[in-house]
Amino acid sequence: MKKILITALLCASAYTFAQYTLPAASPRAKVEQQFSLSKITVDYGRPAVKGREIFGALVPYGKVWRAGANSSTKITFSQGVLLQGKNVSSGTYGLFVEPSASKWRVILSSDSQSWGTQYDASKDVLSVEVPVEKLPTSQEYFEISIQPVSEHKAHIVMEWDRTAVRIPVEAAGTEKLGRIQEKLMEIRGIEREK
Repeated sequence: MKKILITALLCASAYTFAQYTLPAASPRAKVEQQFSLSKITVDYGRPAVKGREIFGALVPYGKVWRAGANSSTKITFSQGVLLQGKNVSSGTYGLFVEPSASKWRVILSSDSQSWGTQYDASKDVLSVEVPVEKLPTSQEYFEISIQPVSEHKAHIVMEWDRTAVRIPVEAAGTEKLGRIQEKLMEIRGIEREK
């Protein structure tokens, strides 16, 4: 009887332990923002500062970084966009950066499935440079947000430690969309008069 009781307790302990999960050191996050006629989605890992020197040390200057932790950061555009006037087709891309003290080179890669520091420059779709901003307080966990500027413009913002960058993004083809909206307004105006 004693052996059965001990065996049952051990099984119950093992089951309880299996149900317990530790918090992730770099938890995954996903941010989505309605944008123009569709949306932008970013899926990334959020490493913490943990008292370390980040840019220029943990994340070296002049080396490509996956803009997060663990698997590569993925960014999805549901419609074509412009990054600093450069066309980007709708789709999912790997998001990488090459930081320096004054600016970051932001890279979109056709490889959105790589792990860790695996980076292949031959898969670059495009890159743009954005200036570095200094934050007044430290941001403990790496964070990516999407901040709307207007109906068809936004900033993809990355913040970590005391560093921030803003990547301007604009919906492609907004001139045509503007003409469609004007035409709809004319039609609605006509309908109101009837």
